[in-house]
Amino acid sequence: MPSPAPAQAPTPAPVPAPDDGPVIGRIPVLDVRPLVAGGRRPAKAVVGEAFEVSATVFREGHDAVAANVVLRDPDGRPGPWSPMRELAPGTDRWGATVRVPREGRWTCTVEAWSDPVSTWRHHALIKIPAGIDTELVLEEGALLYARAADGVPTAKGRRDAILAAAATLRDVGLPAAARLAAALTPDVDHVLAQYPLRELVTSSDPLPLLVERERALYGSWYEFFPRSEGAVVEPGRPPVSGTFRTAARRLPAIAEMGFDVVYLPPIHPIGSTFRKGPNNTLDASPEDVGVPWAIGSPEGGHDAVHPDLGTIEDFAAFVRAAAELELEVALDFALQCSPDHPWVEKHPEWFHHRPDGTIAYAENPPKKYQDIYPIAFDRDMPGLVRETVRVLRFWMGHGVRIFRVDNPHTKPVVFWEQVIADINRTDPDVIFLAEAFTRPAMMRTLGAFGFQQSYTYFTWRNTKDELTEYLTELSGDAAFHMRPNFFVNTPDILHAFLQHGGRPAFELRAVLAATLSPTWGVYSGFELCENVPVREGSEEYLDSEKYQLRPRDWESAEREGRSIAPLLARLNAIRRRSPALRQVRDLHFHSADKEAVIAYSKRSGSNTVLVVVNLDPHHTQEATVSLDMPRLGLARHE
Repeated sequence: MPSPAPAQAPTPAPVPAPDDGPVIGRIPVLDVRPLVAGGRRPAKAVVGEAFEVSATVFREGHDAVAANVVLRDPDGRPGPWSPMRELAPGTDRWGATVRVPREGRWTCTVEAWSDPVSTWRHHALIKIPAGIDTELVLEEGALLYARAADGVPTAKGRRDAILAAAATLRDVGLPAAARLAAALTPDVDHVLAQYPLRELVTSSDPLPLLVERERALYGSWYEFFPRSEGAVVEPGRPPVSGTFRTAARRLPAIAEMGFDVVYLPPIHPIGSTFRKGPNNTLDASPEDVGVPWAIGSPEGGHDAVHPDLGTIEDFAAFVRAAAELELEVALDFALQCSPDHPWVEKHPEWFHHRPDGTIAYAENPPKKYQDIYPIAFDRDMPGLVRETVRVLRFWMGHGVRIFRVDNPHTKPVVFWEQVIADINRTDPDVIFLAEAFTRPAMMRTLGAFGFQQSYTYFTWRNTKDELTEYLTELSGDAAFHMRPNFFVNTPDILHAFLQHGGRPAFELRAVLAATLSPTWGVYSGFELCENVPVREGSEEYLDSEKYQLRPRDWESAEREGRSIAPLLARLNAIRRRSPALRQVRDLHFHSADKEAVIAYSKRSGSNTVLVVVNLDPHHTQEATVSLDMPRLGLARHE
């Protein structure tokens, strides 16, 4: 019986043919940065911010190459190009520091080119002193300079300077060394640096660059609950909420401390179903005010104000009062609902119903939020995008240009991409801050796909090694897609460092946040060094303001010297007059021989700031600090 035929191997899929044209240009231009999401998303900068564009540039053989950066404005017009320099000899890595003069969607292109003048100069400086082909070399130079002059404007005698150099190269009545020297003068160098002779020009693909207003990068934030300002809490009597009008009385003190942004937690009606009591208890009394993030009641939802705070007109007056003090108002946007929110009845498709018909409340183990329903985005994302944009534009119509977004990492990134793109398409000045204490990949992606700013891990970085490693990351390539906002505390986060470090801990953390990050923030009570947790091992405050009214006696605290408000004011004053502290990229750490002492500097133009901080809140520390002098703009042994 014949053996069965062997099984046929599956036919391999055909290999795609390569493109007809070359993949690489005549002068290779590779690994151009800044690059975000493979070039599909724009790198970020703000008006006037200095940032580096870099690329790998080289060519075959030994001829010289050069490169420059071309920025094109939102209308496609090229701006002045910036010459690039080799960042380290022999690396073929080139870079240039650029600034963009106005807002909008720009593009960035690297142009590489063969530099025949530099190639000739290199050969001439070798051959002419050695007497090798002297006249031929000088004539080659004269021809190059004559060609270069064609690209130089006639104004201010610039072209004449290059033509005169070419004529001198041909002047046989002069010694060869003098003829060469005439082609290498500072004046000639200056003109040719501005108008070089370029051959074999090769351009990279244009990369997108989003340039936004300065507040997207720089600012000092102050968070407070308007319902606590002017509140009356007395034993045996129902608590009385503060209002927008009483909260406005706090604004001058906030402005006096030098803050730029006043951030308000949700100001909407609060649900009563499963309302939380003091310290997150589940047995709220009728007098308990509830959690502002449990949004929605019969009085309205995300486009309404809590009646205890006042009216929408009162809110608008609060915004105007802040603006008169040069304060912007940032509003919390929490895309979630109490069980009493109008959406629960009108849009049941926006929620996940369990088999018994009930809606599951929100959880972030071990935390449980029985008073909050999360949104089910995939059931009607277009409808949710429309409603979200409508709500945001409603508050924009009442003067809000900054939104702090609660837990954006629990919603689809594509949802935020659509929402923020819609808003910024017509209102590019509107800023979104991502409150995303989550995995690095999600935080990076939220920044790349829309959010102008992000909360960070700063709260949990307290040692020198932790701070150095984290800030090196944030000030590097990450700065092109994720701008940090260093909040020293929040209503949810009272770190153990503050709980146990006393006033020195609050002071040193404020110094770190205000000088390491261009944007930083404090939550009300930080200036009073409030540091009592609900229990040991918890980061929740005792008698947290999230669950109850908490009026503070600011005047007594300042009179008795219990407030560090003067320090906060001093830090913000230093920031305002120090351009170096208004950017994140040019941060450099210096050596200190004690782990408890950290030293770092920032520079911007002629402004240099050096900071040395004792990270030990309990003891005086003595250390030797070794400064990297060139990083401070000084000679190494100056």
